[in-house]
Amino acid sequence: MCQRVMEIVRENELSNKVVVLHGRIERNGLNLVVLFFHLMHRTSDIKDIFLLHLYTAPITNYQRYHDSIYFWQDVYGIKMSSMMPLAKQCAFMEPSVETISDENVLTWPTVVAQVDCYTIQALELEIISAAFKFTSMLNGSQPEPVVQAYLHCMVSFWFDVEFNGPVRQKPKKQATQSMDGSTQNASPSSKKKKQDVSIVLSTASEDAPTHWQQTLLYLFEPIELNKDQNIEGSVTISQSQQHARFLNICLKYL
Repeated sequence: MCQRVMEIVRENELSNKVVVLHGRIERNGLNLVVLFFHLMHRTSDIKDIFLLHLYTAPITNYQRYHDSIYFWQDVYGIKMSSMMPLAKQCAFMEPSVETISDENVLTWPTVVAQVDCYTIQALELEIISAAFKFTSMLNGSQPEPVVQAYLHCMVSFWFDVEFNGPVRQKPKKQATQSMDGSTQNASPSSKKKKQDVSIVLSTASEDAPTHWQQTLLYLFEPIELNKDQNIEGSVTISQSQQHARFLNICLKYL
């Protein structure tokens, strides 16, 4: 693959601008949270290049819930509500990897992890834990006020990667919701491009879709969310001891 990339670089006369690094960093088929951890554990190969951020925010996704769960209430005129508990187990027992739009995001995001590949140590990557305090951003203004919605995923994950080149730069502050719930200037998914870095790869919902999509943790029962309502909790992500490409995610919330 590296050879093919080098040929493309030469074909487009970019050899003086693009350097192709030989070596495997990630594989297709990984969901983005697993990919994020995989990238972090490859820091010996990518020092001075990457600054990684992992974000989370709650979302609403009625259509997904309807297609997977409410569908069983009436299947072409036949009542099959007894299938709904099993449907929830099958659909939501594990994280779901799918593409959402920015309209699904209900609050400002929180940074779960920020990894500077220049300074990070392997032991720091075994467990990542973060507290969160989300405040609903439902629009209560006229002419079409939205003051209530259903929360279908307590957390969704996405990440971005800053390619800073061979010169290490100080990370810029991300516009996100702080731990005390206060907000800074940003869009809901905090995906504004940094002006002082060469390239930013973002897997956020308001940016162009990528094959990594977003990783969603659906609730078995949606929660009714009101305007300005607070949601507090914590999320812990750790690598499985049995399978290196498996992750354990512990979510707690009030």
